[in-house]
Amino acid sequence: MVSAPSPTHGTHSATAVEQPPVPVKLVIAGGFGVGKTTAVGAISEIRPLTTEAAITEVAAGVDDLSHTPEKTTTTVAMDFGCVTIDPTLKLYLFGTPGQDRFGFMWDDVVQGALGALVIVDTRRLDDCYAAVDYFEHKDIPFAVAVNAFDGEVHHDLDEVRWALDVSDHIPLLVFDARHTGSVRDALLVVLETALSRAESTAGG
Repeated sequence: MVSAPSPTHGTHSATAVEQPPVPVKLVIAGGFGVGKTTAVGAISEIRPLTTEAAITEVAAGVDDLSHTPEKTTTTVAMDFGCVTIDPTLKLYLFGTPGQDRFGFMWDDVVQGALGALVIVDTRRLDDCYAAVDYFEHKDIPFAVAVNAFDGEVHHDLDEVRWALDVSDHIPLLVFDARHTGSVRDALLVVLETALSRAESTAGG
């Protein structure tokens, strides 16, 4: 009489254990009204956490609304969202407030960030210097993204690079903060820039 084979033990070893995606913190920064909150909202797979406050008459006298007359709220702390790039990588996005009077919060927001996307509005380049200077002085990898408001960019990229004194090694691109794919591509540029920096540092 042939006995039945005994049950196979350890079958769980045949099933690969799925690892959670690696969390990566990226910052989305820039001046007042450049599209930071819009960008986070366009890409986030969760409902974004925003700290928007109504623009009062006093604030309207301080912040330049000439190019954004429809803007009725402003970020007073930060925006937060996240997006899974692939099964191995998840980006956590932190948007900074744009006004100078909230600049004291930037150090806390950027702590632990792998890199940053600095959004600029070519209609108001003067408002963009502070963000570019901040990340250069902090030595945090970043890319500069020109937001094409209404599909228009008022200066070509070479002019923007010269006006903002952006080094040649820093990526400079055009994107639309309203479109998911455009925001994703811009964030991937930041990610590639940060990883390239990390690899060169490790190799050096």
